[in-house]
Amino acid sequence: MKSFKSLLIATLALLTAACGTTNTVPITGRKTRLLVDDAQILSLSTQQYQEYLKGAKLSSNQTNTALVKRVGQRLATAVETFLNNNGYASEVQNFQWEFNLVASNEANAFCMPGGKIVVYEGMLPLTQDEASLAIVLGHEIAHAVAKHSAEQLSKQTRQQYGAKIGGIVIASVAQAKGISSNTAALLDMVAQTGFNFANLKYSRDNETEADRLGLIFAAMAGYDPQLAIPFWQRMAQYSSSSTSEIFSDHPSDEKRIAELQKRMPEALKYYTPQTTTTTNTKAATKKSTTTTKKK
Repeated sequence: MKSFKSLLIATLALLTAACGTTNTVPITGRKTRLLVDDAQILSLSTQQYQEYLKGAKLSSNQTNTALVKRVGQRLATAVETFLNNNGYASEVQNFQWEFNLVASNEANAFCMPGGKIVVYEGMLPLTQDEASLAIVLGHEIAHAVAKHSAEQLSKQTRQQYGAKIGGIVIASVAQAKGISSNTAALLDMVAQTGFNFANLKYSRDNETEADRLGLIFAAMAGYDPQLAIPFWQRMAQYSSSSTSEIFSDHPSDEKRIAELQKRMPEALKYYTPQTTTTTNTKAATKKSTTTTKKK
């Protein structure tokens, strides 16, 4: 039995090594082993996003829709500039940013790989201001930049491999040496397990990393990261959940806020408030008068 278990472990390791790539998360430097490449996950994400939009009702509020798009694009521009200037230029081509506001009272938002981001209308009464909305969008953009979806899909794939390896005979070890791609197997697993990017639950570690990156991305775009604290305090009051953190994929509100406060000095290093200049047209324009002589 012991030798059989060793064989299964060795086979799983071989399958993983045959098609895995190493991903380094910007800023945090965390390394992950991904079993799915960018082309695979972007193709799958695009398909699911198009299907989602067919059944979703976009907001009819043009002002709020424009707000989400404007803040989102400002963040995306700042993030792409950072990636281009810090050795991640090859990653920028994977993003085709799209920001949509959906008619729903739910206070939620999500991001699919490739930069497809959706905000529900119910989130706006909690964000209250543009900077707090940037905190939300920065968090979602961080999931895409860190490739958390690919990481979760890779974990699920490993679990599927582990479940199926019990039926693999010794000859499979030799056959595995010829594996160069797991595309067909991956798509089959996705179909069988119902992997859905829109409803994906990330691990607590992923959520904490997205909070940290999102804070920094907001700062890069010129939004005050310190406004993240009151925003998450409002979110905590809104949720008023008594669920223990151990049963949740998200950090507890208390730990999340404490971690954000801990990361604030780092985020502030990236923060330069954007200033706007206004021109006093009245002062700039010479007032001309005409006088008439009395005859």
